[in-house]
Amino acid sequence: MNESVAISRTALAESSQAAGHFDVLIVGAGISGVGAAYHLTTQCPDKRYVMLEVQDTFGGTWATHRYPGIRSDSDLHTFGYRFKPWTGKPIATAAEIKSYMNEVIEENDIGRHIRYRHRIDAARWSSEAKRWTIEATRADTGERLSFTADFLWMCQGYYRHSEGHTPEWPGMAEFKGTIVHPQTWPENLAYQGKKVVVIGSGATAATVIPAIAEDVDHVTMLQRSPTYFIPGRNAIQIAEELRALQVDESWIHEITRRKILFDQANFTRRSFEEPDKVKQELLGGVRAFLGPDFDIDKHFTPSYRPWRQRIAFVPDGDLFRAVRSGKASVVTDEIERFTPNGILLKSGDELEADIIVTATGFNMNVLGDIAFEIDGKPLDFAETVTYRGMMFTGVPNMAWVFGYFRASWTLRADLVGDFVCRLLKHMDAKGAKQVEVKLRPQDSNMPLLPWIDTENFNPNYVMRAMHLLPKRGDKPEWQHNQDYWAEKDEFPAIDLDDKAFAYS
Repeated sequence: MNESVAISRTALAESSQAAGHFDVLIVGAGISGVGAAYHLTTQCPDKRYVMLEVQDTFGGTWATHRYPGIRSDSDLHTFGYRFKPWTGKPIATAAEIKSYMNEVIEENDIGRHIRYRHRIDAARWSSEAKRWTIEATRADTGERLSFTADFLWMCQGYYRHSEGHTPEWPGMAEFKGTIVHPQTWPENLAYQGKKVVVIGSGATAATVIPAIAEDVDHVTMLQRSPTYFIPGRNAIQIAEELRALQVDESWIHEITRRKILFDQANFTRRSFEEPDKVKQELLGGVRAFLGPDFDIDKHFTPSYRPWRQRIAFVPDGDLFRAVRSGKASVVTDEIERFTPNGILLKSGDELEADIIVTATGFNMNVLGDIAFEIDGKPLDFAETVTYRGMMFTGVPNMAWVFGYFRASWTLRADLVGDFVCRLLKHMDAKGAKQVEVKLRPQDSNMPLLPWIDTENFNPNYVMRAMHLLPKRGDKPEWQHNQDYWAEKDEFPAIDLDDKAFAYS
């Protein structure tokens, strides 16, 4: 069944279902929310759940981002769900990812649980009633709705979909052309034959530039400092070989995932233990596309060690092929100001532009920008301590999905899915209506630290939002670990009767 039919079915279901009480309320119908629904459906089939989504369709990022060439920067063998084999190319387009998600929704009858165009305004916990009350607004009708739920599963993603992050540069109002952020790309933006400057050098810039290079007069990637990239063929050799042997797709999925994860773990370890060698390997991959005469040192050699920020995969080297063809170029400089005709750089050079694309990142969305209250008191997540990056001290009956920076997001979504279902069944077995995490006596003198170690990983969007995020401790259970290879064994072994869990 196609996506439009699935959405229309859900719209009919919405019209016949009143807001009411549910065992579990899932926030967001993106990659995490759909995965959460699958785990509930298969592991806790007796639980009645609803999923609220502010957009008019599922997909999250893959529905709201519509800039040219939008694609994954993680391989779909691991970004895809553990439970459903991915059979296409590892780096996939937004349309391919949405088609895959739609199959999950259809195959598991998830669509009837999704309420689209529902914006959550507030979530209030009552210890007396031992339930959440969620206030929502129908975006299409303005109708105010109230839901109650025993458990709240936050799957809303980690950045604000309504707007991207664009710094304020002097002279922006003077620019006679068009300024666009990829997150709010206009549907009918005419860039054909135009001079385009893309500010930024992350995964988004590396996607947009090759996607438009053939159609524009010229596109320039303007970066303040270089970024690491991994160019390579958009294929996984072991998967191709296994398919040639006509191995069952479920086996191919599992073997390929294990191979990719093994290689990623080794690469991450080496980036810490032998960063200079890894750095030269990465630069060698770029040099293979751009040739010996290109100034790799200036334009593609970052000042930080590999993996201190996320590394984007460039399928088939398309960004570098666009540069080598002459349709794209790279300028490493800082912006002095915007001018009527483009951008004046601190070097004194001026870049002419008809369109300026600010691929300058996003703003983090901490728990959906929802107004939370616990027993009438506003909740400030920055005052809580995170339990393994998925629960918070003093916040009952709630779990949060936040994925990995150095591996695919969905790997952690699956782990959290298993944990939440196990926790819900454990509560039922104990006859408990409420669970929250608390620091144990042995944690009383534990230092409380920023949410993530910035010496380990420090992208700008995290640094800008650090003051909004929960604290962490110096023990594994009180940290948001970025190590899937440890957590895949640790999560199933979590003792739900540990003193960190308080039931009532």
